Amino acid sequence: MDRTDITAIISQKLKLVRTEYNYTQEQMAEVIGVSKKTVVQIEKQRIDCGWTVAVTICALFPASSILQNAMGGNPMDLIYLVSNDGVYYKNNTLVNDVLWWRTESANDDWILQQNVIHSYYRLVDSNGYIKSMMHSKEQAMKEFTK
Repeated sequence: MDRTDITAIISQKLKLVRTEYNYTQEQMAEVIGVSKKTVVQIEKQRIDCGWTVAVTICALFPASSILQNAMGGNPMDLIYLVSNDGVYYKNNTLVNDVLWWRTESANDDWILQQNVIHSYYRLVDSNGYIKSMMHSKEQAMKEFTK
């Protein structure tokens, strides 16, 4: 998963997100900071949105069920992960999205989980707080066994 993949997903889902929030094309254009013509072109899949537009959409509509289903949970988690070269450390974030995660391994201190949509990993401590996320299974196992 990289920026190109994310922009393609967001571009494909833009119209659904817009209708989920009952926005017109003009309203959506104003909210995300592009022209109506650009929204129309993205919705008709003539062009993909750029990275900044994809990030803006994820940041403004993180509760969108369309985005959550497409991104495997909170869309901003995937944005942060891709922006930080495959590693993302979270502090004091409670797990509340178990629907999107499968437990791979567990011990007394940690739970290693894999996202069921995009196959990235996260470490959850014994209190249910997310500590880190990463693309690589090898890196996830290394963190898990520390």
